[in-house]
Amino acid sequence: MPVRLNPTFYSALGEAGRPLAGMWVCSGSPLVAEICAGSGLDWVLIDAEHSPNGLESILAQLHAVSGYPVQVMVRPPVNDTVVIKQYLDLGVQNLMVPMVNSASEAASAVAAVRYPPHGVRGVGSALARSARWNRVPDYLATASETISLTVQIESEAAASAVEEILAVDGVDGIFLGPSDLAASMGLLGQQENPLVRAVVEHCLEAAKAAGKPAGVNAFNQTTARAYLDAGASFALVGADVSVLARASEGFASAFIPVAEKADRESY
Repeated sequence: MPVRLNPTFYSALGEAGRPLAGMWVCSGSPLVAEICAGSGLDWVLIDAEHSPNGLESILAQLHAVSGYPVQVMVRPPVNDTVVIKQYLDLGVQNLMVPMVNSASEAASAVAAVRYPPHGVRGVGSALARSARWNRVPDYLATASETISLTVQIESEAAASAVEEILAVDGVDGIFLGPSDLAASMGLLGQQENPLVRAVVEHCLEAAKAAGKPAGVNAFNQTTARAYLDAGASFALVGADVSVLARASEGFASAFIPVAEKADRESY
């Protein structure tokens, strides 16, 4: 039976007519991923760079969220041709590749998501969920139309090369990571620093000039809105694990005596 794949993240972004708000899914849990997918947010990012996710858990989460009207992006741990091939074969359609610091690294990511002669992606569609085991008509010829590629700008080197990175054919958009950017600027833990914010805003302006969307990570709602006002097309405004951590701490603060809580925290 012929199968039709979902539109890509950037297709949805173009049709939305407004910025898209999303959240990280870092727990590795299909159940939590499904809860987040049904929240009403526009998109979720399943993370494998800083989270306990392997191929099997990513596949389980793709299954869990597939019944919801939400866009799904997945971040691999590294810009690696073999890893990206495996993610694509799982059926990942929207990739966010971390730590892309130059146009050549961006071009490598593009090559990894395209079949020859335009890239180096290995051909295994008959074996893979990406083509639904060859149930997607003409998948090999049209695969690039079913995949979107976001590259992360999260270092001083990347920010300095942002115009060149944006100019790489096949890079659909960029995503700014203020935390790693701050660290690379010698401002570890200071993603709200005006110097960091200025670099983020410079990259947003560069993306606008290039005619490509740019997103940003900002858990502070005031900061997120400021970046959206500055031209960000999409944002991640929270994470499943952060929500659980802060909410559970709130329960503890409300119900556990202060002295007893201090004793527990001394362990």
